[in-house]
Amino acid sequence: MRILLAGLALASLSACGLAPMYAGGGSGGVAQSLAAVEVPAIEGRAGWLMRNALLDRLGAAGAAAPQYRLEVRLDDQLEGLGVLRDDTITRERRTLRARYQLVDMATGNIVLDATDGSDAGIDVVSSEYATIAAEQSALERLAEDVAQRIVTRVALTLRNQPAGQP
Repeated sequence: MRILLAGLALASLSACGLAPMYAGGGSGGVAQSLAAVEVPAIEGRAGWLMRNALLDRLGAAGAAAPQYRLEVRLDDQLEGLGVLRDDTITRERRTLRARYQLVDMATGNIVLDATDGSDAGIDVVSSEYATIAAEQSALERLAEDVAQRIVTRVALTLRNQPAGQP
């Protein structure tokens, strides 16, 4: 009876329509499409971190002739949250938001227009150096997180492009 139930469960899973996005590894269609995305310079330190994180993820399959351009605009905010009676800030929140467009370089059409973001909490301590280091570390983690979200959304978009379309 258990074998029959296990067989039915496996049969139903194979018919669910799920397919691996990165089938074929680095030589698969999605990986090759991601390798064909160029990322122009993004303004500021957060932009530098974001561009490097994006290039690391997009170029994992190697280099390809650019077919798409990923234009990214960032909004990096740092705000005080926990405030004591003497107006001393004890907690900060760093928020990194990205507005991005994936542009087909051959036609100039916008294939994807979206936003993503993430935030992190930072404890403000008595050492100014430690607080600055925590703020910078938070920015690095946020850039990595948002870059991963962007690449996932771009991969889904490119995977759903009709065959023969760049």
